[in-house]
Amino acid sequence: MGTIGTENPDQGWANTRAWVDTGLPDGARVVAAERLRGGWTSQMRRLSIAGGEAPGRLVLRSFVKPFFVRHAEGLLTREADILTLLGGTEIPAATLHGVDATATHCDHPSLLMSLLPGDVRLSDEEAGPRAELLAGQLVRIHRVQVTAQTRPRTYEAWTAPDRVRVPEGTARPELWRRAVEFIRRDAPEHRPRFLHRDFHPGNVLFDGEGDSLRITGVVDWVETSWGPADLDVAHCSTALALLHGAGSGMAFADAYLAAGGLLAEEPGDHLYWRLLDALAFAPDAEKVAGPWRELGRDDLTPELLTRRLEEYVRELFLRYG
Repeated sequence: MGTIGTENPDQGWANTRAWVDTGLPDGARVVAAERLRGGWTSQMRRLSIAGGEAPGRLVLRSFVKPFFVRHAEGLLTREADILTLLGGTEIPAATLHGVDATATHCDHPSLLMSLLPGDVRLSDEEAGPRAELLAGQLVRIHRVQVTAQTRPRTYEAWTAPDRVRVPEGTARPELWRRAVEFIRRDAPEHRPRFLHRDFHPGNVLFDGEGDSLRITGVVDWVETSWGPADLDVAHCSTALALLHGAGSGMAFADAYLAAGGLLAEEPGDHLYWRLLDALAFAPDAEKVAGPWRELGRDDLTPELLTRRLEEYVRELFLRYG
């Protein structure tokens, strides 16, 4: 492992390291930095801290892609606010240590937080038990209480009928046309709740196995929003369908309800949210596929993901349409 500034010299991390060091207790300093895999929107580094009353290890999130640098002030400020809010709840989120959302001091817009235990698990092994834990965790997230001052922004849709990229050469063009037309309507009435907004297996940390399997952390709170619980359930369901097959995606809403969650009573309303999310992944889930493959899921080819997404959309219509 290299230190920040020498690990990737062409990126220029000297100012960021100085900012991190300045915020540490007297006598503590960064001694090593390791790039964490699986990120798409930002670069993540695990920092080792030594000396003084050092916190041991921290995590540094930095936005380096031009698009996210432009939006970093809103994204990182939101995450900092949410981490502060969650500090008084049962949600296993990181503790905020510092934020420079406009890169006033850092080389890139950055946020510094505590390192949570556990790791991301995306394999098919124990996928069912993990999904049940995910459902229970999501119910608890949706129960987070906020005030008018701490309420996050209203959710944003991540696709629209005219932006959907239908898979080329699909044998089911009518299925895709039907799905696109289904979301060409006003959003259903709903009871808004506190949403993670990007809740899926890649943003949840686990420890143990079998009877000792447990969630140890939920990360990536930059998209936290105020909106329907169905939308968070939809996002995790789509991810599970892509990772493990349509059946896994279809089962998640049932697990969420069994854990005490509440969803839209009208099947058509729930279907709207499920399709709105699923269509944002078309045609081949490229935004998540790369990070997932970095984490060991080499089997998730574009062809497989397209096929699974199509099967999932079909199953949604069979059940809710």
